[in-house]
Amino acid sequence: MPLAHRIAAAARRRPLASILALVALVAGLYVVAHPLAVTRYAPMTDLPFHAAQTSAFRHYLDPDFHLREQFELHPLAVPYVSMYAIGAFFMLFLPAHVAIKIAAAAMLALLPAGLAVMFAGMKKSPLLGLLGLPLVWNPLTHWGFLNFLGALGLFAAAIGVTLMLLDRPTRGRQIALSAVLVLLFFTHVFRFPFALCGVVGTAIVMYPATRRLRPILLPLALPLALMAVWLSVRPAAIGGPIDLSHFEPARLAEIPHLVFEGGFDDPAEARAIEGAARVVALVVGACALAFVAEGRMSGRTRRAWAWGAGVTLVPLCCAGAFLLLFLILPMQTGVWWYVYPREAVATAFIALGAAPDLPKRGLLRAPLVVALALASCGLGRAIAENYSRFDRATVDFQAVTQKIPQAPKLLYLVFEHGGSNRKNTPFIHLPAYVQAEKGGWLSFHFAVFGASPVTYRDRSDPAAVVPPPVPVRWEWTPQRFRVLEHGPFFDWFLVRARRSPDEIFRADPTVVPVAHQGTWWLYRRDLARR
Repeated sequence: MPLAHRIAAAARRRPLASILALVALVAGLYVVAHPLAVTRYAPMTDLPFHAAQTSAFRHYLDPDFHLREQFELHPLAVPYVSMYAIGAFFMLFLPAHVAIKIAAAAMLALLPAGLAVMFAGMKKSPLLGLLGLPLVWNPLTHWGFLNFLGALGLFAAAIGVTLMLLDRPTRGRQIALSAVLVLLFFTHVFRFPFALCGVVGTAIVMYPATRRLRPILLPLALPLALMAVWLSVRPAAIGGPIDLSHFEPARLAEIPHLVFEGGFDDPAEARAIEGAARVVALVVGACALAFVAEGRMSGRTRRAWAWGAGVTLVPLCCAGAFLLLFLILPMQTGVWWYVYPREAVATAFIALGAAPDLPKRGLLRAPLVVALALASCGLGRAIAENYSRFDRATVDFQAVTQKIPQAPKLLYLVFEHGGSNRKNTPFIHLPAYVQAEKGGWLSFHFAVFGASPVTYRDRSDPAAVVPPPVPVRWEWTPQRFRVLEHGPFFDWFLVRARRSPDEIFRADPTVVPVAHQGTWWLYRRDLARR
């Protein structure tokens, strides 16, 4: 029977269940996609460089972009590539700014989707994946840590598929588990070891209920082989020891701020976050009451008791491990910054897996699902309104960058960070969209860190054309710019400032003004004036 016919038959047999599934799907699409659809450039701090690196994959062999002259691609040594692969595919037929938003949406959608898979593996309703929908818009999202968030969703999915495999082993489920782990490896390699531990730990915790360990062995073979290869080829920038000698229980007070703080100075967003959190808590409480009222604790077999205890313990153990990491990891290790705060979101997200199942009766289940959907949509609407405001704040950027030619050697300086209601600057990396859309060179690039699948070529290579190195935190300290020292390589200069930056180019008469739009000032090098 064709898939469409099977879906239609299932809808006729269980109309209420089908309607609730549709409500969940529509809510998920709205919350994830609507904010991204109302603006050309999303105000995520790091997203412009995600776009630039995605463009490097898409246009690496394109001579008009000149990216092969400066970059090397290392998708295995630094395997943060799943988001870039999605974006590069859509860049084949869509503009860069659209393709990167689709890739971002795919990463964010993995949060509720992964949670739904985990609940399905627990033999609970996948509709409980809506519990994770409000967490799509958390502080990490606004920074642009999208690979990390996608990996959290895949972590939950790996636990869910492991539970399905242990409950009823099939070859298809073994393939699915291996595929999820491989995808997680290529999404965020530092979450990958936790997923391996999570799969093995789940099998151990569930052993009293399943009496099975062997089914997980074959699915681990390919992921472990990838891990072994990566350990042999990883660059120094993402290797090395991590200081785990500190234990900071005082950080517990930071968790509400790190999980529930909005990204904007907007009372409406704050109210929407508070409302969504309250609804999630009420739904979990209602599920717990229904669990008791419906008598689901009586008449259970010993295996059912072991299963129920195990699927509650698994997410709590995972959340406990993430909480421990939150308390002992440093803020920065090597090139990685904002390290321990990420674990607050990981802890809150995976702890949702301990929620009781939805009520069995449809008339009790329906209002809880609708409440979760509406609360999440309220948050999505608040985010979309702020994204729409940011779109208006970048009209001047869009206008001035139209005057930049293909493949420029572009030096950019961001002095002014105001002009939006984002709590953290969304402008600091915005000029990276020029490289994403037109190719060329940038004065600062994430490639300098050596912790990206896109890295600069060796400057000693005669075929390499690489921008000159810059000091640490160059992008945050534009006042260090000296045109005669830092400018000779570049032929275009883009500055964001409230007042004219003519003075910083005065020492080089070949740099002349081209355009001024709002807070953006554009200059170029006129070699005829040399």
